[in-house]
Amino acid sequence: MSEAALGAVRPQKTPFSPNHKWDRDFFITYVVLIWIGILMGFGSDMIRHVQTHERAYPLIVHFHAAAFVGWMVVLTTQVLLIRTRRHDIHRMLGLAAMGLAAAMVVLGPLTAIVTQRLDFGTPNSDPSFVAIQFGGIIAFGTLAGAAFLLRKNSPAHKRLILLATLAISDAGFARWLGGDFHALLGNGFWPSYAGLYLPTDILILGFGAYDWITRRRLHPAYMIGATWIFALELTENFLDLSPAWKPIALKLIGH
Repeated sequence: MSEAALGAVRPQKTPFSPNHKWDRDFFITYVVLIWIGILMGFGSDMIRHVQTHERAYPLIVHFHAAAFVGWMVVLTTQVLLIRTRRHDIHRMLGLAAMGLAAAMVVLGPLTAIVTQRLDFGTPNSDPSFVAIQFGGIIAFGTLAGAAFLLRKNSPAHKRLILLATLAISDAGFARWLGGDFHALLGNGFWPSYAGLYLPTDILILGFGAYDWITRRRLHPAYMIGATWIFALELTENFLDLSPAWKPIALKLIGH
């Protein structure tokens, strides 16, 4: 049979549409949802911190918070620039955003080590939790780096950036909703996983559902990025609960 005849019956793969009329509202809606998770989680955490007269946060925590909030401000600005078709400013700001992302990759682990070292021996001490903190920043750094490398591929770039941000937004959602999940589900691997990641995982899966509804397919960048996040989450949660990880975590924080 000729190649022409085979081509006539071979199903043609529909290309992934770079834009959809709903994208403008979808991406800004996700940014707003992430802001809500961060403000509800860390806002309540700071209020409790003040009310209970806990020790002042070390300086690195303030730098860490400024960098991560700065990322959200830049992300919000970038989405709004695309909505207003200011692609020129978006590209220039994107270069600065990658510098900020690099700073976050350094500040995240350092902040985790410093705070865990200061909390050691107190009721807040949980050295094994550095697995969660390190895993989140690994997910963020790799996805943001991939987004930078693929910045000329708009569909891949914006999906990787949003996934990178979702990978570090779990901290806010867990502070806000994680306690309720633990109270409802109890202890163990999966209740712990739900308390840490369920809200952000729902958003990640919702992102894929949106692409399926609007494009009838998933973008490869989304599939790889989401799989990477889920794999890291499972690994982090396993290490956090593993007795074998604790001595390693203690060495990492200097004890």
